[in-house]
Amino acid sequence: MLKIGLVTGEYPPMQGGVGDFSREVSLALAALGHRVHIITHAGAGADARPAPTIHPIIRSWNLPSLFLIRRLARSLSLDIVNIQYQAAAYGMTPPIHCLPLIIGAPSVVTFHDLRVPYLFPKAGALRRTAVNFLARSATGVIVTNPDDLSALQRDPRIKRVIEIPIGSNVTPNFQLQTPKSAIRNLQSAIRNPVVGYFGFLNASKGGGTLLRALAALPDCKLLLIGGRTGSSDKTNAAFADEIESLAASLGVADRITRTGFLPPRETTEAFWSCDVMAMPYVDGVSFRRGTFMACLAHGMPTITTRPATPLPELRDGENIRLVPPEDPAALAAAIRELTADPALRARLSAGALALADNFTWDKIAARTVDFLSMVILLKKGKTP
Repeated sequence: MLKIGLVTGEYPPMQGGVGDFSREVSLALAALGHRVHIITHAGAGADARPAPTIHPIIRSWNLPSLFLIRRLARSLSLDIVNIQYQAAAYGMTPPIHCLPLIIGAPSVVTFHDLRVPYLFPKAGALRRTAVNFLARSATGVIVTNPDDLSALQRDPRIKRVIEIPIGSNVTPNFQLQTPKSAIRNLQSAIRNPVVGYFGFLNASKGGGTLLRALAALPDCKLLLIGGRTGSSDKTNAAFADEIESLAASLGVADRITRTGFLPPRETTEAFWSCDVMAMPYVDGVSFRRGTFMACLAHGMPTITTRPATPLPELRDGENIRLVPPEDPAALAAAIRELTADPALRARLSAGALALADNFTWDKIAARTVDFLSMVILLKKGKTP
């Protein structure tokens, strides 16, 4: 049994993908019998479940907060600390990059992306240096996708890098609707197709492309599932304003419904009220996207953008429908194709469920424990 400290800039009920990941992976680690302590922002809430244990002790991710984390780690006798890194989750501030040097225990950083933090005006190359410094200082590094793995492996000073994909940031409740009945419902004729989108519409997720596609589909409605901006990334608010202005100028605002933030059960119900999902990421689909993994886990026929680096697991027309990024016409054509073809929707739905089985949280947790255990042994000078 390991005693694992999981440091995360956000945690439910705070809204954000890193917080959702941290909840799901910590529950899976606890289910394997490990003691998990969540060290997070004061905005996180207590949990009635006995595990994991939540410590919402951080009000600002400044230098004194790192020493607070070190004191807690020592008092809990943690075997290892796993830092969940995304720059926005820590307010784009630099101190978190020093935590491996301060913590006084073996540390592993999970990079949810390699987005560089804001340091100060004209920081330039220092911003990338801060990310690489964090990776070099840690005892081990986990990345979630092949592109980030290649990027970090180019630095020979970074020790022990492994790729472990993430899972769905919402666990489907199949007691609400079985996969087979979901597929049968998707085969039914529809008069007013509902296109779904899950997550925040930030600049990298193709919100403009989605709205322009909707403008070319006068019979379709758009359901935006989830909160508007999230709790951590302040750039989401400005982009949300831009998207709302664009919707008004395109004349599609009256065909858009936003659910607002929903708990898991209601999120699943919202997924299954849609006929297709459209996730037009500007930089191409990636297995680091928890929103995309949620589409797969719910067995949704999903249209998304071609990955920047080929992903053999994604087979166009079998488990996914791929279109070029930033191409509203291609996205609209794919939506028309799927809404007019019940058999294709059923095939994509079944294929999505089969693919999602490779990314379940129990498998992710088991791989994570193997890596953490190896790092602990190597830190002690032992052979794993």
